Amino acid sequence: MSQLSIYLVRHGQTYFNLFNRMQGWSDSPLTDQGKNTAKQVGKALANVDFAHYYSSDSKRAMDTAKLIQSAAGKATGVLTTLPSFREEFYGYYEGDDSSRTWSLVGKDYGVTSLHELLDRVSIETTKDLMHEIDPFHEAEDNQTYWERVNQGFDYLKAHHDNHEKVLVATHGTTIRSIVSRFGPEFDISRGPKNGSVTRLDIDGDQIKVQSYAEDLAE
Repeated sequence: MSQLSIYLVRHGQTYFNLFNRMQGWSDSPLTDQGKNTAKQVGKALANVDFAHYYSSDSKRAMDTAKLIQSAAGKATGVLTTLPSFREEFYGYYEGDDSSRTWSLVGKDYGVTSLHELLDRVSIETTKDLMHEIDPFHEAEDNQTYWERVNQGFDYLKAHHDNHEKVLVATHGTTIRSIVSRFGPEFDISRGPKNGSVTRLDIDGDQIKVQSYAEDLAE
């Protein structure tokens, strides 16, 4: 039976974050602030004995994980990328202005942000709404999204047990989605800050959220 703890870290601030643009499978570099945040997280987690470091295969997440490793004084270069923990794919709206996109997705609710939309519908529903209005219907719907993310959890459970701890550098909406499913008692309407840490404990098929969006940066 798999018994492990997963520390989900949202990547450091990127230029798309700074410019308020949709950033799912598209990518942009970490800002200086984003790099510094990752280093601060590494120092804060230096005493945690991680069995392995992971990230999504987006460069912003990989760079964040490597900066955390280096600041924690751990062996760098030992990083496994897991595409399953990518951000949600926004299809046609990748790279678009976030306020414009959420105004379109939430047009029936009169909102201009994901935060406002989550006051009215579940995060699962937001994925299906975006898939529906995408002219190409390439944005991930909720079922497609979870088929992907579940593969990531299956991988971690297959490779770790005995109460090991692992770090996964991943993304804001992905963290929110995971917490919504496994820790519905947490309020995800406000997303995790860049560099914040969310901890999950896995015991067999049971996943429990122990903490959400803890800010470790100074």
